[in-house]
Amino acid sequence: MHIPRRFLAAPLAAAAQQTQRLYRVGHLSGSGRRAIGGWVAAFREGMTAQGYAEGKSWTFDERYAEGRFERLTPLAQELLALAPDVLLVSTTPANLVAKQVTRKVPIVMVLVANPLSSGIVTNLRQPEANVTGVTNIVAELAGKRIEIIRELLPAATRFAVIVNPGDQNTPGQMQSAEQAAGALGLQLGPILEVRVPADMERAFQGAVAAKAHGVIRMIDPLVFIMRQQTAALAVQYRLPVIYPSREDVEAGGLIAYGVDLRDNFRRAATYVGKILKGAKPGDLPIEQPTKFELVINLKTAKALGLTIPPSLLQRADQVIE
Repeated sequence: MHIPRRFLAAPLAAAAQQTQRLYRVGHLSGSGRRAIGGWVAAFREGMTAQGYAEGKSWTFDERYAEGRFERLTPLAQELLALAPDVLLVSTTPANLVAKQVTRKVPIVMVLVANPLSSGIVTNLRQPEANVTGVTNIVAELAGKRIEIIRELLPAATRFAVIVNPGDQNTPGQMQSAEQAAGALGLQLGPILEVRVPADMERAFQGAVAAKAHGVIRMIDPLVFIMRQQTAALAVQYRLPVIYPSREDVEAGGLIAYGVDLRDNFRRAATYVGKILKGAKPGDLPIEQPTKFELVINLKTAKALGLTIPPSLLQRADQVIE
């Protein structure tokens, strides 16, 4: 008996749909869910652009330490128990933990300042067996921020520095900042440690007591969680602060220079997509960023009684009025 081809095609197509692989992607972060939500949305957009429909061809399990690094190991173990195909891991502390807990599951890094100095990998072109991704060269940019805030405040001679000593990127950022400050004849200090949100107001009080003319906010996972609080305190204590990302300025900060982190997360999605198609992490060189942003908030400048130099306004990628 002859069966028309059209009747055979439908069952075969249905069977193919039923057996389509549902990939599982985990996300481990040392920062906060709300704080980096916009960047994670960019990652999802990047997955969609490659043809991965969330809920149909892949699922996303997320764990956030909210700046409490001691939580990273149990959160990583929770994700591994779900048997992910790939781990997206954001922030340096989270990547160091992920590398410790698994050498088998592919890891795609993002929000990592320097994977070489922090010990995540030993080679950018041929990374560790299960680790690859995107770096944001934060340490090098710390010196550039010193130059920018000096241009903003040409009469300034002393800048306080806010750091999280629990973040592995702090020494590299400080070295870059000290070199730039030395070249410009500036003093850095006091060095103010912020480990939890309650430390931030004390940091501003310390900067005022030391008669600092401005503040350099070094990047760490708490930056993203505390951006609104930091911006509000900067206005309250009338201290100009330079930040690492556009989102800090959108939250009310004065000025920021840094990597386009939404772009970094989209690029991280490309890595995940390649690995799901069979690529090995060790064969995917780690990328460095290509998009940088200078963002200025004129409303905050007015609140601080500052006039932004035309040279900075002309170079700005965005001016918030």
